[in-house]
Amino acid sequence: MFSHRRLTYLALVPLIALFAVFAVAACGDDEEETLKIGVVLPETGALAAYGGPMIVSVELAEADIKEGGGAIEVIYADSGTDPDKANESVNRLLGEGAHVIVGAAASGISQAIIQTLYDEKIPQCSPSNTSPNFTGQGNAGYYFRTAPSDAAAAPVIADTVVSRGGTRVSIVARADDYGQALAALLADRLDELGAESDTITYDPQAATFDAEVAGVSDYGPDAIVLIVFDEGVNLIRGLLEAGFDPSTMYGSDGIYRPDLNTSVNESDPDVLNGMTLFVASAPGSDAYDSFNIRLENALEQEGNLAFGAQSYDCTVILALAAKEAGSTDGDDIIAAVAKVTGGGRECTSYADCAEGIDDGEDIAYVGKVGRLKLDSGGDPTVATYTVSRFEGGELVEQSTQVFDFSE
Repeated sequence: MFSHRRLTYLALVPLIALFAVFAVAACGDDEEETLKIGVVLPETGALAAYGGPMIVSVELAEADIKEGGGAIEVIYADSGTDPDKANESVNRLLGEGAHVIVGAAASGISQAIIQTLYDEKIPQCSPSNTSPNFTGQGNAGYYFRTAPSDAAAAPVIADTVVSRGGTRVSIVARADDYGQALAALLADRLDELGAESDTITYDPQAATFDAEVAGVSDYGPDAIVLIVFDEGVNLIRGLLEAGFDPSTMYGSDGIYRPDLNTSVNESDPDVLNGMTLFVASAPGSDAYDSFNIRLENALEQEGNLAFGAQSYDCTVILALAAKEAGSTDGDDIIAAVAKVTGGGRECTSYADCAEGIDDGEDIAYVGKVGRLKLDSGGDPTVATYTVSRFEGGELVEQSTQVFDFSE
């Protein structure tokens, strides 16, 4: 037979259980929902040389975000630098629950996936798209980037070419969103500077580039600008065989590779001495330099680090935007992107920025590439370009130019 005390305890059991349920629910409300970040970057294809450093940079960001208390899960897929492959990868990532996407690397590949991401309201950050066509594009409402538009790159390239005596310029460009857009901007800028130009576009999948080399030879330029990816190696070989000196050649960021010379001729590192390359970079800073050292160590090799810092920043910005929004909803996250990169207290790490958000502060994430000052269309308004040239068998940095279009 139960005692009075025992009966009282039993009567309280349901109330205790009910309180426990509410307590667990309340704790759950304070926990961040895990943000699933899908990564669509080139493990294979014409930009595979860039893919390794970009992917490792995302991995470094992932580690820092988690160390800073961020609740994220990162899932990876290969863009293949191919529209069909990229669409397949995006569909798989969305099927696995990705809330946001980092990628793609190529402007043309992002154009291939942007409608799907727009329809699904999935925020997308590209670390290396430079085509100006994304600016104001109707289906770019969930899109932003950490690399500047080629509207800033074209003047840098054209001014350099003309300052070095270029008056008759051949532009050889991929027949895709990236190549055609930059070629048009470059031709306009050269015209403003009083230089003549002729543009030849080509199919990146072509078996040979003999016709393009012949077209350049027929035009008789004193300077050649190559808006190419890795297929440009064969174009360069053809131009060298046709008698063009490397000092007349200029390469856009699509082929910015410290090992480009040995790719052209493995036995002759001096083969490209005099050729100039351009790439979007960052103002000189301890943060940028330290990150590149860290990235080199993670890669366990020296080499092409282009767009690594931009990939890191894409990942951190998306994680901070989700934290600021307190949500994994696409509309909420994309609305918060401008907030975490705009005005407010400057912070340089996920942990520091997240602490500011928790304290109710307005924050401005300053990335590894410095201040981005993203505008309403998701474009950086601060652009930095590095001009380098092959000298003595090595790619040597010559100058860095910074532009602030927000002023």
